[in-house]
Parts: sequence; C-alpha cells; structure tokens
Amino acid sequence: MTADATPALVEDKHTAAGPRVRKSSAYPRYLASKVAGAAVSLLAVLVTSFFLFRLIPGDPVKTMTGGRQVSAEQLAAYREEFGLDLPLWRQFTDYCGKALTGDFGTSYQFRAPVADKITEALPNTLLLTGTAFVLYTALGIFLGTRSAWRRGGLGDRINTGLALTLYSIPSFWLGLLLIIVLAVGVGPVPGMFPTGGMESGGEEGFAYVLDVAHHLVLPVVTLVAVEYGQTLLVTRSALLDEMGSDYLTTARAKGLRDDLVRRRHAVPNALLPTVTLIFINLGRTVAGVILVETVFSWPGLGGLFYQALSVPDLPLVQGLFFVFAAAVIVMNTLADLVYPLLDPRVAR
Repeated sequence: MTADATPALVEDKHTAAGPRVRKSSAYPRYLASKVAGAAVSLLAVLVTSFFLFRLIPGDPVKTMTGGRQVSAEQLAAYREEFGLDLPLWRQFTDYCGKALTGDFGTSYQFRAPVADKITEALPNTLLLTGTAFVLYTALGIFLGTRSAWRRGGLGDRINTGLALTLYSIPSFWLGLLLIIVLAVGVGPVPGMFPTGGMESGGEEGFAYVLDVAHHLVLPVVTLVAVEYGQTLLVTRSALLDEMGSDYLTTARAKGLRDDLVRRRHAVPNALLPTVTLIFINLGRTVAGVILVETVFSWPGLGGLFYQALSVPDLPLVQGLFFVFAAAVIVMNTLADLVYPLLDPRVAR
C-alpha cells in the first residue's frame, strides 16, 4: 500500500505545481491585456471628446462677446487667437498632441489654462464626492449585509423598499426638495442650512472648517440618499448567492455563531461584485456630480462643466470630459487588477 501511494503523492505534487506555474504566467498576460484595453479606451475618449462637443450648436466666439456688437475683424481675431480658424484636421492633431502632454489648451471664458482650472476645482469635488462615497459605501454594505442575512424580514423589506425608492429619485429633484425644506424652511421647519456655495466668507481657522462642513451637509445627504441603494442591493444579492454554500453549513456545524459566520466567511466571499461597484464609484468621485454641484452651486468640476457647456467653452469641456472618463477607466482597470487577488480563478 505504501509503495502504491508514493507515486500517487508524487503525481499529486506535480499536478498541484502545474496550476501555480500557469497562474504565475497567466497573471502578467492578464495584466497586460487589461492595461492595453485601458490605453485603447483612453485613446477613444480623446478622439470622442474632440468631435462630440463640436456638434453643440452655437458659435463660441459670438457667445464670448456677450451679445455686444463686434466687427467681423474682431471676430476673426478671436478665432485666430483660439485656433478656430484652422482646418478641423489641424485642430484635431494639435489637440491630440497637446493633450498627450497634459495641455488641454486655454479656456475661452476664463482665459486661463484648462489644466489650471481643473486643478483648482478638483479638491472641492473630492471633498464633496469623497465624503459622500465613504458614507454611502459603508451604509450600503452594512444594510445590504443585514438585509440578506435576515431575508424576508421586516427590516429587509423596509431597507430594500427605501433603497429602491431613493435610488429612483433624480438627484437634482431631491436636492431642490432639501433646499426648500431644510435651507429655506417650510411651515414650522426653519431653514437650518445654506442654500448653496461652499463657504459664507470671512471665516478663518476652525470656524472656516465648521462653515464648510455646514455647507457640505445638504449636498452630501443628497448623494448618500440616492447612491447608497445601489451598493445595498448589490451586496444583498451577492450575499444571498453565498448563503446556501456548503462551507457556511460546515462553519455552523463547528459551533460558530451566526455573526461570526457572516463576518468571517460569508461577507468576504460575497464582496467581489461589491468591489467592482466600489471602484466604479471611486472613479465617479473624480468625475463629480454635475447636477448636484449645479443645484447647490458647489465650486467643483461638475459645476465647472456646466458653465463650460453654456458657452460652449470647447477646450474646457474637452478637458473635463477626458478627466471624467479617464478616472472611470483607470478605476475599472484597477478593479480588474484586484480581482485575481480576491479570486485567483479570474486570471486563469
């Protein structure tokens, strides 16, 4: 029996070593394919951002004059200044060449480099969307886990019903409603929060921090209310798929409490779809939220994009569109690279 078992053991070792070798060689190929796909997507966004916004009706040069009577010579000088007198193919090649170096041109309305305007507004967007992202992700995972573990109960029905209702509400409509009720005041409810902006002005030190936090409440509440439901539903669905697995039955048979089974075994194995959503939402924190920032007059990338569209300020619109899309593409690529760490079967 011992002699027969030895070859089997040796064969098993070689068999076990095989997947490890294939796995080590498979991940670099997997990595290269994902990075190459992201590069192609970024190139497609670069091309799309140039042609898409030139379909917007209107003459940017005439819009910049503010309706004033301007001579044809002055209009021609403006077009020459911003390169709008060049053939379209020349504008495209100039745009691509400069964009690859991080130069998106000069804003028509602000007369400043587009990269500077984006850098100036980016921290404000990250403050708003980053705060909301942390809150709605944590809330969605927590409530989604509890709803799945107590499926069909009163808490589950309330959580899923409320999440679906809020998720279906347009963010700008909810924001306007919160402004009317909590900023302006309705009946016995006094106005408790600012109607818009990021600060009241004139504050310094800790008072300034409190002032910004005060202005932050309503837009963050709007984003959390609308976005947490998606995380809740994805987490709940993934955890329900895991609950019938044999390893959970084994864990309970060993005498582990339900809380430990859920926290140590079920939730970690159900997080893969949620990780995808987290990375997508993380990319959207850079992209900002155009409607919410516009409703609350928040000086971020979303509000800047709305201003640029109204002109249209083509260099600023193109630069912002590329940054928005690039943030999502990069985060999706990072999610793809994290998958094999959570589930090695993905890279095979």
